[in-house]
Amino acid sequence: MVGARGFVQSVSRALPEVKKPIRKLSLNERLIWTIIALVVFLAMAQVPLYGVPVGLQDQLAYTRVIFASSQGTLMELGIGPIVTAGLILQLLKGAEIIKLDFKKPEDRALFSSATKLLTIGVIIMEASAFIAGGVFGTQLTSTAVVLILAQLIGAGLLVILLDELVQKGWGIGSGISLFIMAGVAQQVMWSIFSVFPTGSGFLGVVPFTISSILAGVPGEAFYRGTLPSISSLIITILVILFIIYIEGVRVEIPITSTQYRGFAGVYPIKLLYTSVVPVILISALLANISFFSQMISTRFNPLGQDFLVNLLVRYDLTNPAAGPIGGLLYYITSPGTLEATALDPLRAVTYILFIVAGSVMFAKVWVEIGGLAPHAAAKNLIDAKIQIPGFRRSEASVEALLKRYIPSITIISGIIIGLLAGGADLLGTFGSGTGLLLMIDILLNYYQMLMRERLETTMPRLAGVLGKKT
Repeated sequence: MVGARGFVQSVSRALPEVKKPIRKLSLNERLIWTIIALVVFLAMAQVPLYGVPVGLQDQLAYTRVIFASSQGTLMELGIGPIVTAGLILQLLKGAEIIKLDFKKPEDRALFSSATKLLTIGVIIMEASAFIAGGVFGTQLTSTAVVLILAQLIGAGLLVILLDELVQKGWGIGSGISLFIMAGVAQQVMWSIFSVFPTGSGFLGVVPFTISSILAGVPGEAFYRGTLPSISSLIITILVILFIIYIEGVRVEIPITSTQYRGFAGVYPIKLLYTSVVPVILISALLANISFFSQMISTRFNPLGQDFLVNLLVRYDLTNPAAGPIGGLLYYITSPGTLEATALDPLRAVTYILFIVAGSVMFAKVWVEIGGLAPHAAAKNLIDAKIQIPGFRRSEASVEALLKRYIPSITIISGIIIGLLAGGADLLGTFGSGTGLLLMIDILLNYYQMLMRERLETTMPRLAGVLGKKT
């Protein structure tokens, strides 16, 4: 451990880093820097990778929402390597394989440096897998391979710096969350307002509906198969409203402060206790399984005649980007539309069961390693000098109370987000079910942060009291 710490510290000196501002910036200044970071990220998503042929099929379309990536651009990998590296280190820390104390600035800096190093390693591994799997084409020269790797590593480091810029006091919230939210919102807006032409008219539901009304056939806009339609817009709105409602459901345990007499509040345990982390993990797992199965199929079963590979997955050899058409993987991936669901309801059922089971499993794991378990929550309350009326001020007493709620709410949380993500995918919502969950969760968090920032600006004393109560 000491050797690893020394290695990371020595290498980190050569890595770029964003320093914290020397003074606390105003809310308007932080908003400006947040917008700048977002604009730079979106611009990189439009800059094509040099050396990659154009017009290739998008074999990874199903991962774009989760990883905020864009095919054939500097954001080909999106935030995937950063999220993967961060999750790996969080899991190692939660399991106490890596022993760090985030209360110490030097340990936080070490964790940040380790994340950068691991991110570079993940970028190299993922880019190498993409090259081997033919994502960038099959006729790449050695020079093109080196250039692609260099561009992806540079873009990945820039995204890390943009995230640091936002998190270290220059911006608001988390850069990674901001980029995910922007990517999903962009897809939703594109589905609603895009004037991009398709074989049956405009892509966006609004311009297509207007053109249908002018043509005297308004009924065509209600359902268009895989293309955005009025029915999918209505379903998307209903799903968003339901997510917002579920996000607000919580159990509130009354608490008082032993340090500040006279102040009381509540300790909220949200129904979505684990937030959207479990569905991110199961979706990322499924995306990686899909990619590597496609790579195996391309390399070892190009003619579709290998029995063992076909048992795992089968693709349409003329259009592998369309997704699996058979094998085990076929039954754990989403049909994508209501029409496809009606044609193969068994696939829809097995997909939902897989997503729900995976979400519950990851919810239970995340509660344990993420410091959300009853014993960890009880310790945090005691350390914060918080007492629950009617209970002794001891960890054992508070933990016994929290055990009445947290284990069952954890399972319910996993089931709900699994059903929401999987069900919304089957209904053909804009931005996918997982994407909508992420977008709404991030937007609500940003709303709460902005309200706290405004309160601190206008009524700092009241904000300080409320901050101590929570």
